[in-house]
Amino acid sequence: MDSDEPSSGGPLDSVRSQYTKLHRQYKQTLDRWTPHMLNRWLGTAALLAVFLLRIVLAQGWYIGMYGHAIYLLNLLLAFLQPKFDPSLQEDLVADEIEEGGTGESERPGLGEQRGMGDASGDDEFRPFVRRLPEWQFWLSSTRATIVALLCTTSEIFDVPVYWPILVCYFFVLFALTMRRQIQHMIKYKYIPFDIGRKARYGNGHAGAK
Repeated sequence: MDSDEPSSGGPLDSVRSQYTKLHRQYKQTLDRWTPHMLNRWLGTAALLAVFLLRIVLAQGWYIGMYGHAIYLLNLLLAFLQPKFDPSLQEDLVADEIEEGGTGESERPGLGEQRGMGDASGDDEFRPFVRRLPEWQFWLSSTRATIVALLCTTSEIFDVPVYWPILVCYFFVLFALTMRRQIQHMIKYKYIPFDIGRKARYGNGHAGAK
């Protein structure tokens, strides 16, 4: 029985070690790409262009294109939104008041961490913390584009559909979603991008010129 253990465990150990080696090489490749943000996004844009060209030339896989576009839209929204949503914090405070509390959050430092809607410490720069970091946004977008491109190699995913309806519905959904996001940005006074000098988030400098 003891002599059979090495032979039975050998192939499994070999596959495991090979997987570990490939995974380590994959992580090392991603680490080398990390500082090259522009090149990373140009590569993703090229993959997306190939995917769109495949859809146009083949005149098919419109459902896959629509699903991919919706997924990218969700990633974009998470990229533009703060990690700590101030509207959620307001709901928590309102619930606490209704339950007989003082309205002061029991979660210390939440307002400071989110860097928004806090009237105290207006002169202190509080960086915008995204719900979805740029690196994860790029990685998820690239993976999704590769998967969508691979799906165009199989007729199983080519579901017949009237594509103009999908295009119109996506643009309407995009417009409504971005309008809601812009209103959220205006209401809570934050900008998800660094434009010019560093902005100070909070209510104290909302009307400063």
